[in-house]
Amino acid sequence: MKSVKIIYWTTTVLVGVMMLFSTYMYFTAPDVKQGFVHLGFPDYFRVQLAIAKLLGALALLLPFIPARVKEWAYAGFAINFISAFIAHIASGDPIGGSLFPLVLLAILAASYISKEKLQAQPKLQVA
Repeated sequence: MKSVKIIYWTTTVLVGVMMLFSTYMYFTAPDVKQGFVHLGFPDYFRVQLAIAKLLGALALLLPFIPARVKEWAYAGFAINFISAFIAHIASGDPIGGSLFPLVLLAILAASYISKEKLQAQPKLQVA
């Protein structure tokens, strides 16, 4: 089970850090703002998505967050990654760069599957 725990924390931290970095870039990088224009999204969506990513990353990374909240964060990120892939393809971006959200989706799936395996483990009872 130690290897499952390593996979869980490695993949979860990777997704969490990427989403925190994404949040930072959404608020500070003019080229990211221009990217949202290129994809046809209004500017308020960039801000809204940045806040959602921040909350989702915190939900995944903080161990005291309830499991039900983490489930919603996983679902939100999965929808976000799939939608990002579709938006880039629909706007005519090259397929190579458009695949990155699917790579993140695979890492997110590994995090979720390993979380489920860890939660399925019986807890040791101390008498």
